[in-house]
Amino acid sequence: MKNLRDADESPRKVPSHEVTYCRLRDMILFGQLTPGQPVTIQGLTATLEAGMTPVREAIRKLTAEGALDLQGNRRVCVPQLTASQLDELAFARLTIEPKLAFMAARNLTAGDVSRLTRIDADINEAIATGDVHRYLMNNFRFHFTLYEHAGAPILLSLAQMLWLRFGPSLRVVCGRYGTSNLPDRHDEALAAMRAGDAEAVATAIREDIEQGISQINLSLTSQ
Repeated sequence: MKNLRDADESPRKVPSHEVTYCRLRDMILFGQLTPGQPVTIQGLTATLEAGMTPVREAIRKLTAEGALDLQGNRRVCVPQLTASQLDELAFARLTIEPKLAFMAARNLTAGDVSRLTRIDADINEAIATGDVHRYLMNNFRFHFTLYEHAGAPILLSLAQMLWLRFGPSLRVVCGRYGTSNLPDRHDEALAAMRAGDAEAVATAIREDIEQGISQINLSLTSQ
């Protein structure tokens, strides 16, 4: 799965089917498709301004990644997260992502930390203004801009697939409770990066993930 930086900075011409996949993926990641709400494939072609073939290919890939469920009558939906699935996601994310953060922290330059600091400033502004979409987009950018420096493509790919399962439910939490209590331990992570403390970076990222999991668990329990 391509990350946001790839889409923004790559000099190569991106094939249309890949653009369609990335756009549909982002609709899932950042909450434009609500869990459990079916949408027609024809409707997606109109929304994505793409042909039927690339849309079907994007749906096929995202279904294989667990981000979409196929339904009858040419409809798809983002699956609704269950408590048991959240437990599995929590285990996987808390195993993989702190490791990525630890590995990445050892490779960061001052310029890398500055870029992460700018992204985090966007996150803080989104939280302050209640801009849920901006928060979700930049929170993803922060984590994966960091993780890319780990030099661990297999773990990175796994983390990206986990976020596709997790992101839509975080969007539901944001819509229900607003942005004022959103998880963010990025200040601690950035301070640890500046200090060159990879272990502390991993700890801050772990705690950041745990806060998000707790909020989604609370939302599932209250339903």
